[in-house]
Amino acid sequence: MKSMTGYGRGECVRDGCKVTVEITSVNRRQGEIGVHLPRDLDALEPRMREVIGGAVSRGRVNARVSVAFNGSTDGKAVIDVALAKRYLRDFRKLKKDLGLSSEVQMEHVLRAPGVLQVAEREVVAADYWPTVNAATERALKELVAMRSREGAALKKDLVKRVRLMRGAVAKVARRAPAVLKQYRKNLLGRVEEAGVDLSAMDDERVLREVVLFAERSDITEELTRLGSHFGQFDDCLKKREPVGRTLDFLSQEMNREINTIGSKANDPAISRLVVTLKTELEKFREQVQNVE
Repeated sequence: MKSMTGYGRGECVRDGCKVTVEITSVNRRQGEIGVHLPRDLDALEPRMREVIGGAVSRGRVNARVSVAFNGSTDGKAVIDVALAKRYLRDFRKLKKDLGLSSEVQMEHVLRAPGVLQVAEREVVAADYWPTVNAATERALKELVAMRSREGAALKKDLVKRVRLMRGAVAKVARRAPAVLKQYRKNLLGRVEEAGVDLSAMDDERVLREVVLFAERSDITEELTRLGSHFGQFDDCLKKREPVGRTLDFLSQEMNREINTIGSKANDPAISRLVVTLKTELEKFREQVQNVE
């Protein structure tokens, strides 16, 4: 089990450049990948998406790539000779007009605007893919490691929530039969309070009323389905692939069963247990939103 939150950073130095990749991920129901590359390397975006998508299936992921070229560049120095000659002529004329004794040096001409320029390097994006890919893989390794650590903490908390819900469900199951007996007792008590002679009353009528109540308040199916959902949760813990969507679905189904139990409950003790179930389920659902 992994979290959807994480951060990873990777570097690779080769081919006369240093590539740094930073990857962050946050919660998002669907998978979403954003890649930010230097303009010259935009063509590598599809490859990066594919690599990242192979490691992360859910959550919003942002990858930022920066490239720093070292001193040994392929850029070529270009001297505008014609412009240099004009500067030299103008400098000598200025020297004469000002009566200066110093000579015009080469460095004076080269520093003049536009004389010496470095041609932009010609970048072929594909040539840099091995370097970018290596840095990306290192960043992903860190990202996945952090998501795994976060996932372990999430797993521990989810197990606790399910354990508490199982305990509450067990108490509901033990209490349910007593509710029917209490209803029959209360029904007979109300009849007696009304002054009706119980000995003359048709037992079948009382039994029919009790049976109708039992049908309306029967929560056997809901308890069985909750037990099944808890079992599916246990199965998810054993899987290595992402289980976030499955857990999200299970939480919705649990909520449905708990609400049904709450609507059928005609007993204060069960109602209190339903409140406990809803409280723990809400905590469960909040944590599930972080699971990949």
